[in-house]
Amino acid sequence: MANALLIEPKKRRRKPKKTAPLPTPSTTRAGRVNKWDVSGRDWSQYHKYQTPEIRQKLLGKYVPLVRNVATRMAMGFPKSVELSDLVNTGVIGLIEAFGNFDPERGVKFETYAVPRIRGAILDELRALDWVPRSTRAKSREIERAFTNLENELGRPPEKEELAKHMDLTMRELHLALDDVSGTNILSLDEVIYREDDNRQVPRIETIVDRNTHSILGEIEKDELRSFLVVAIDRLTEQEKLVIALYYYEELTLKEIGEVMSISESRVSQIHTRAVMKLRGMVREQFAMTA
Repeated sequence: MANALLIEPKKRRRKPKKTAPLPTPSTTRAGRVNKWDVSGRDWSQYHKYQTPEIRQKLLGKYVPLVRNVATRMAMGFPKSVELSDLVNTGVIGLIEAFGNFDPERGVKFETYAVPRIRGAILDELRALDWVPRSTRAKSREIERAFTNLENELGRPPEKEELAKHMDLTMRELHLALDDVSGTNILSLDEVIYREDDNRQVPRIETIVDRNTHSILGEIEKDELRSFLVVAIDRLTEQEKLVIALYYYEELTLKEIGEVMSISESRVSQIHTRAVMKLRGMVREQFAMTA
């Protein structure tokens, strides 16, 4: 009896519920699976009725085709080019191809539409590009020459070697490099590594405004100005006059010589001596070594 209680009763197997089969994407002749499921029946229905609803439905099925083309093209574009923008532009090309497509010619719509989608994307990018096409072509030419020389030499080529390979003079190469250097666009939101601590931060955090004056710097400048007043007072009367006329009145050495009735070379000697004295007093006061 005890052994009988240890035996688990057999569970009844439930019959699996019937579920609707998953939709399968269409397959090309080469056996590749497409993400767009458009059949000949769909096209026949559209040509028979040609209602806006059927047209919209048919176009919607080809949107994955646009995304496929845009994704492949985006691999060769800079990161600043958004994939969503390429898709939106490609849809415009899809609509134009749909309107001009003639099924009587025996060509599949995908074969006809892909070049139109690519063309629409490229035309839009060219229209938005602020760099002339000649400059873009020059940039690609320099990049190809640099890569070929690097593979041939096993090291980055020198500018002289690059100019010789491209049959350019050094002046022409420098002009071409200056022209191409202005075409690079960097994203301020791009994450990069800092040089000091190798930490990932947005590029905008590494930009330093050299024109910004810090409070400490302003204090140091005020202190230096105050000391210069004292230092200038230690100069001779002749040296004080030359400093005042040259830096405050902004007279030339020749004009100062006429005012003081001395030669221009003599004014230059006095000015040099006064500046050397001031520089020495500043170094001594602020313990400067240079």
